[in-house]
Amino acid sequence: MATLQAHNLILSSSSSSAAAAPKQHGLRFKARLQNRSFDVQKLNNMLNVQELRIRERNSNIIINKPQTISDDKDVDMLLVSKLYAIAEAAGDRAEMHKIIGEQRDNWNTLLLNSINSINLIASIMAGLSTISMGDQSPHFLAFKLSSALLFTAATGMMLIVNKIQPSQLAEEQRNATRLFKQLERSIHTSLDQLQSTTTSTPTELDVEEAMEKVLALDKAYPLPLLPGMLEKFPKNVEPTVWWPKLQTKRRSSSSAQDGKIWNKEFEGKMRGLLKVLKEKDEEQYVWHGNLFVKINKCLAISGPLLAGLGAVGAGLIGTPALGQWPVLFGVMGGVLATIINTMEHGFQIGMLIEMFRNCAGFYRKLEEEIIEFNSEESCQEDIEMFDMNMALQLGRRVSELEDFASCSSPSVNANEFQGFAGKLF
Repeated sequence: MATLQAHNLILSSSSSSAAAAPKQHGLRFKARLQNRSFDVQKLNNMLNVQELRIRERNSNIIINKPQTISDDKDVDMLLVSKLYAIAEAAGDRAEMHKIIGEQRDNWNTLLLNSINSINLIASIMAGLSTISMGDQSPHFLAFKLSSALLFTAATGMMLIVNKIQPSQLAEEQRNATRLFKQLERSIHTSLDQLQSTTTSTPTELDVEEAMEKVLALDKAYPLPLLPGMLEKFPKNVEPTVWWPKLQTKRRSSSSAQDGKIWNKEFEGKMRGLLKVLKEKDEEQYVWHGNLFVKINKCLAISGPLLAGLGAVGAGLIGTPALGQWPVLFGVMGGVLATIINTMEHGFQIGMLIEMFRNCAGFYRKLEEEIIEFNSEESCQEDIEMFDMNMALQLGRRVSELEDFASCSSPSVNANEFQGFAGKLF
């Protein structure tokens, strides 16, 4: 019995040990599987992190490229916005000059009619004051004082009007309006050309050049009346300069090589044209401007002088020692002052002076363009374009510019050329 229990005990212990062995082996295998799954998961995580790093690098490369492009686009858009702002300012200035020009033209008409009416009425009163109505003449003192006051007022008004020259002011504003509109159109045309082509973009030089043109026009045609008004009676008439100093544009050497041979004929032709423009076209307008300044100065002095003489004569009417001379000075002074005032402001002598100055300035600008263009080496396409623009501004055909080649020699006088270079005016 005891042996049986011992045998059973051995069997149970062996069976339990045999059962425990697979259990321990299973636990070890399970642990190994868990370790391997952990290594695989760790490897996957490492791969994911590496992939994210690669993606981040690629994304940085992809992001950086458009960023530089967007920066360039931002700069271009900023320059385009600046050009549009300058064009808008030029259009606004054109409208301002137009309004002020109409106002000053009205000044010329209203002041001309008012001063002439005052002078004529004062002359009539001076004459009526001498008419006697019996022993008593109650109207004598009233007509005499009224005539003297009207002549005094007319003298002061004529001094002011002759100083500011409303007709010349109106012509300045008309020219400024035209040139500001021309500048606005040129900026819009340049922007349209830049938008139609992807190769060319606006630069800071374009913005600076447009700004300089606006400031040059502001200086040539000031809006303020006093102070800042242009001198109306200069000692020497100078051509109006409404453009900034022309800047030389750099051209590529390859394009210059293409036009070197053909450039010699072009330079000779332009040299002759430059001589005729300077010695004939510009000179004639400067000469006429100086002549009309002298005429206008004489009229501006004599008009108020005659009106003042009429005021003195009207004030001395009735003086027995002077007889009829005060009446003669009063009546004739007013009439002559009216004639002088009509000649000066009715014929708009100031407007003619300003027109001569602007015409001389127009030809001066063409001269500077020719000098600036000849100082560069240009390709044939640029030369042909410049040729056409010059012919259009002179009112000539392109083929007619060949006639100026004969004046290129230093021994040839520009006066030998028949007519003038410009045919427009």
